[in-house]
Amino acid sequence: MKKENHGKLKIIPLGGLEQIGMNITAFEYEDSIIVVDCGLAFPEDDMLGIDLVIPDVTYLKDNASKVKGFVITHGHEDHIGALPYVLKEINLPIYTTKLTMGIIENKLKEHNLLRTTKRKVVRHGQSINLGQFRIEFIKTNHSIQDASALAIYSPAGTVVHTGDFKVDYTPVYGDVIDLQRFAEIGKKGVLALMSDSTNAERPGFTQSERTVGITFDHIFAEHQNTRIIIATFASNVDRVQQIINSAYKYGRKVVVEGRSMVNIIATASELGYLHVPEKTLIEIDQLKNYPPEKTVLITTGSQGESMAALSRMAGDVHRKVTIQPNDTIIFSSNPIPGNEKAVSRVINELSAKGANVIFQDAHVSGHACQEELKLIYSLVKPKYAIPVHGEYRHLKANAAIAHALGIPKENIFIIQSGDVIELSDKEAKVVDKVHTGTILVDGLGVGDVGNIVLRDRQHLAEDGILIVVLTLEKGTNRLLAGPDIVSRGFVYVRESEGLMEEARRVVTDSLDKCLSGRYVDWNKIKLTIRDTMNDFIWKKTKRRPMIIPIIMDVDV
Repeated sequence: MKKENHGKLKIIPLGGLEQIGMNITAFEYEDSIIVVDCGLAFPEDDMLGIDLVIPDVTYLKDNASKVKGFVITHGHEDHIGALPYVLKEINLPIYTTKLTMGIIENKLKEHNLLRTTKRKVVRHGQSINLGQFRIEFIKTNHSIQDASALAIYSPAGTVVHTGDFKVDYTPVYGDVIDLQRFAEIGKKGVLALMSDSTNAERPGFTQSERTVGITFDHIFAEHQNTRIIIATFASNVDRVQQIINSAYKYGRKVVVEGRSMVNIIATASELGYLHVPEKTLIEIDQLKNYPPEKTVLITTGSQGESMAALSRMAGDVHRKVTIQPNDTIIFSSNPIPGNEKAVSRVINELSAKGANVIFQDAHVSGHACQEELKLIYSLVKPKYAIPVHGEYRHLKANAAIAHALGIPKENIFIIQSGDVIELSDKEAKVVDKVHTGTILVDGLGVGDVGNIVLRDRQHLAEDGILIVVLTLEKGTNRLLAGPDIVSRGFVYVRESEGLMEEARRVVTDSLDKCLSGRYVDWNKIKLTIRDTMNDFIWKKTKRRPMIIPIIMDVDV
């Protein structure tokens, strides 16, 4: 006998809302939790020295006994990048498709986690059972192969999570998105649809990836007498395939440059997602054996990242490639919001070297525009709509589409990371908020740089530092040397000798007062020096450098 279903399904986004990146969502039903994706975000401008930002998974650690595993939609950094860091905190099995798993395994190898992490490759159309959940992988199109939407079946109802997707009727490799399956699931009744909002503000359809191949063909035909350098996302295997196709057609050799690009292309070739004609790929050291007009470089750096290969070439610090006048350089990507300045800087540097830079029409998005979102809503016919993947304005645009298609306003939820939304046939509502946040990765340190350290870095970056050094005699507290003032990032000392001399006098006066008393408290001396210097420097310069007093004691 079928048991009555009284339970409620909880959906808890732990990251990825209000921003592009760091996607991670927990689905909870009674004693089972599954986690969809585990991505990173790239640092904001004010996160000085930070390499990566990963989600805080305290909620998963607190409920570790319930968590059954990670289910990953596709192999982009904003969906898999945090896995190696999170797996060190909470060891869970990973379920995903073949290429995505190949890319994840590269990461796990780097972090020495391959042996300890359980992994299962799932095919599109297959389902896996995890606790109270059954998860079906549905074929979609995106700017990387093997992307999946997920149908998450629970006793409370079915949730469809699109992952990042677009509808591409003529994909470069593999099959078109499985629209038939979306319709079949929709017919049976879907509780909620969580759909990609990245392009929800854009009208119309996203163009097919194949259109870029046609553009490349035209560019190669028009620039047969120059070397061609193409910057794109490392993970866009189909884009790389089309560049290789055009290069082969026009008799050019291909060099792949940039660590992430080399890794992903090696993985994709090995697994059969990339077909490279024999003798087309050459090593970067062999470039000198071929005339420039017979070569193509595929490189990272399409986002203006300072350490990526293209930025190093633009800045003349690349060890093996120098930009020549007449080089044709193609940016096959759009700047991610926030990277526009960096991309513009690299384009200017390349143009100043006499290169011909092309950044129009050599890219199509991997995300669905409004008409494709309407198509998915119409096929799935969800009761509730929960827009995901995007900043607030993207989520709002997605919500407007859902409303236009007849989903009542009260059934559309624009939620924030940490919100706990509880769903059942009868109702859906936000019932709680759990702890979420960001953990900063700086070099090998994970989480050891927090807001206070960032605030200090900001302070140092904006106002510099003054160090006041003095030596006292042990026991008598007589001033033996100093106070000496060392300045970094505040003023150029040689041109400000008068100011420094005056500052020394001010510190000496305040010291005399402190040392004349019977009891000398070093903490009090330090505070007095700091306050006196702060007041003096502010009056003179209207700046507030960080002031660090250092007192040494010496036996005489």
